[in-house]
Amino acid sequence: MSALVLAVLLSLVSAVAYAAAAIVQERVAASGPGSTYAPVRRPAWWGSVSLNGLGAALHVAALACGPLTLVQPMGALTIVFALPMSAVLVRRRAGAAAWRGAVMATAGLAGLLVLTNGADTDDLAMGPRLVLAASGFGAVAALFVASRALRRAATRSVLLATAAGGAFGLASVFTKSVAEDWESGLPLSELPVLFAIAGFAISGLLLSQASYRGAGLAAPLATVTVVNPVVAAAIGLTLFGESFRYGTAGTAIALGFGVVAAGGLILLTTERLSAAHHAKPVLASDTASAGRQGDSPDQTATPPALR
Repeated sequence: MSALVLAVLLSLVSAVAYAAAAIVQERVAASGPGSTYAPVRRPAWWGSVSLNGLGAALHVAALACGPLTLVQPMGALTIVFALPMSAVLVRRRAGAAAWRGAVMATAGLAGLLVLTNGADTDDLAMGPRLVLAASGFGAVAALFVASRALRRAATRSVLLATAAGGAFGLASVFTKSVAEDWESGLPLSELPVLFAIAGFAISGLLLSQASYRGAGLAAPLATVTVVNPVVAAAIGLTLFGESFRYGTAGTAIALGFGVVAAGGLILLTTERLSAAHHAKPVLASDTASAGRQGDSPDQTATPPALR
């Protein structure tokens, strides 16, 4: 088996592991009245943490076997796998709008990553790395604080997922930097970067868990899946000398893919807002009907939009 084929297989299994973890996280958020951010008393949540760890390990192994321009776009398959897996495993089907949004977000992300050249993170000194880490934590914290002021579950979820994706993207940038330094012997001066990686990874995990509360699976997962590599690519373009392939034409095409990805996220968000809007009157109607007929609440059917 060639290294390229092995990289493809590892990437596929990694995407499946990430998709399974997202499904478990969403079910924990939907069914558990406990902590929104870290339901540590739920064994299922620890299962999702293990699945995320497995996906990350397989992704790193795939990067060791194949080129970045092949492995990174395949990470977008997470949302593609998650929707049918959710329909089969937990009998929760996504609507047509959610599918269209997921496909648009995935296509836009894949196009962006394919057109982006690799970055040389070894060129950034320790001082700028610490500034980048501090700025990253500040941006993630600002998104978290802003989400607390929102009442709509769908928009709050997308903002939390954006913060999670940003944290994961920053963790990826620093992980690549440390991995390159490790080959020549990791000095003690890299310890602050290791702490930053751990902080971003933990923050991303907790924020992604919170993003599933009351927002379903598709919109939060698509947002994290898109924002993560886009943040990493943006840092590469501004700090590490990355560029888009094919010069001006490639840059224009990349901007077009960015618009497609943003349109997919908007479609997913509006789909969730519409589902929440239609769910409320249906629930009220069913409750009133149950009261007139003398039925108990347990006998009232769950509206399709809430399943």
